[in-house]
Amino acid sequence: MGRLHTPNNVILFSNAVKHRRQALGSKPPDHCARIMAFTSGKGGVGKTSIVANLGLALRRMGKKVLIMDADLGLGNLDLLLGLVPKYNLSHVIQGMKSVSEIMLEGPESIQVLPAASGIQELAQLTREQRFRIISEIDQVLDTVDILLIDTAAGISSNVTDFNVASQEIFVVVNPEPSSITDAYALMKVLCVKYGEKKFRIIVNNTRSMNEGKEVFRQLQLVVDRFLHIPLEYMGFIIRDDGVVQSSRSRKLLLEVYPDSRASRCVTSLAHKILLSWVDPCPKRTGESLWKHFCTT
Repeated sequence: MGRLHTPNNVILFSNAVKHRRQALGSKPPDHCARIMAFTSGKGGVGKTSIVANLGLALRRMGKKVLIMDADLGLGNLDLLLGLVPKYNLSHVIQGMKSVSEIMLEGPESIQVLPAASGIQELAQLTREQRFRIISEIDQVLDTVDILLIDTAAGISSNVTDFNVASQEIFVVVNPEPSSITDAYALMKVLCVKYGEKKFRIIVNNTRSMNEGKEVFRQLQLVVDRFLHIPLEYMGFIIRDDGVVQSSRSRKLLLEVYPDSRASRCVTSLAHKILLSWVDPCPKRTGESLWKHFCTT
């Protein structure tokens, strides 16, 4: 899965890993973290809210969770979690701080990597910046069970890079026709240009379970016709006024309204994600994250 590399790139990467390990005095970790990207073609579909609440649900199930705000120039995950970061990923990219130095503790010991806001230059990372941020993240992967990457919306290189570098891609869509269209456009780019063949779909802000299934059916029909790949339906998040109310108070839905219908949907999604994993050690480790970013 993912982009193919020339033999020269593979050799260069292997040598780089060898020298890096020697410099760090470390061995490959036995522990394998799951790396999941949550993405959308269109903004405003509630992706960040799902990621944050899902992180809390997984934490309550005993998992060590790290959430990365990968909307590098317009990050707002910290606002949703009620955090006030002094430093963020822009300081890591500039070489001023390490990932461990900017990491924040969110609700119930969720770990958070906050992004900057209002820095246009971060919308397109250079190769050196990609190298720095991913090699830094690589250093903390063996301390967590799950890394949730909240990407920006759209099809920019930052968005596609974080998706391709992840083990699992979750596409968040809502019932709006434009959301469905843009979700297809994103998957088309990832499939045709980067060779991605597996996408997991979450339908947000539905009026019913049936509406969620219908949105997925519409998306699957288009994908079947033009991309010829299967999609996996992970479930739906029911429309709930508590989502807006909790975000206004800078709290998570699962904190404020743990028994709401939407909270139950998120918890159900977390269970399904954990049950869906078969391979105890994923194909991609932190090093393959590093490999993708350093050879593109």
